[in-house]
Amino acid sequence: MENNASPQLYWTLLSHEDWNIHLAATSEGLCFAGSQNQPMEELVQWAKTKLPGSVLIQNDQLLQPYKDELIEYFQGRRTSFTVPFDYRGTSFQLEVWRALNGIPYGQTKSYSDIANLIQRPAAVRAVGTAIGANPILITVPCHRVIGKNGALTGYRGGIEMKKRLLQLENEAARREGVESLA
Repeated sequence: MENNASPQLYWTLLSHEDWNIHLAATSEGLCFAGSQNQPMEELVQWAKTKLPGSVLIQNDQLLQPYKDELIEYFQGRRTSFTVPFDYRGTSFQLEVWRALNGIPYGQTKSYSDIANLIQRPAAVRAVGTAIGANPILITVPCHRVIGKNGALTGYRGGIEMKKRLLQLENEAARREGVESLA
């Protein structure tokens, strides 16, 4: 029997120090982590595109585990995430996003590194486009991808957010004695 019910998309606003980020999850896992200090409209527009007809339901309690892990990350006490994800993208995007998850905390890779990692060395621009479409900021660490020359390049959350995340990781890694390449 076909289920015609609209998909439910649960959301909350993570507020920690000066970080304000909208998060959304399906029953399968985290599917959206927004840009710092952006309005709810960022999530609404993403949901219209990726989960058309979905019903947005605020549920702070359901999303508390996601908030807890992100707060631990912001405090420099978490270097990886254990919460489930519900990726919404093309097969190529999913391949790129999985590769991003392999970049160690406190380190960076170039776009061409990611293209080589997924065995598509000529697809650097497509890799950049896929990275730019990553809906799950921070937890799928697209901020760890930089230009081949070491320059901080585009980031959906803005260059300042990218710079801040890399700085947070570098400082935490230094405190822990983890070697950093960024």
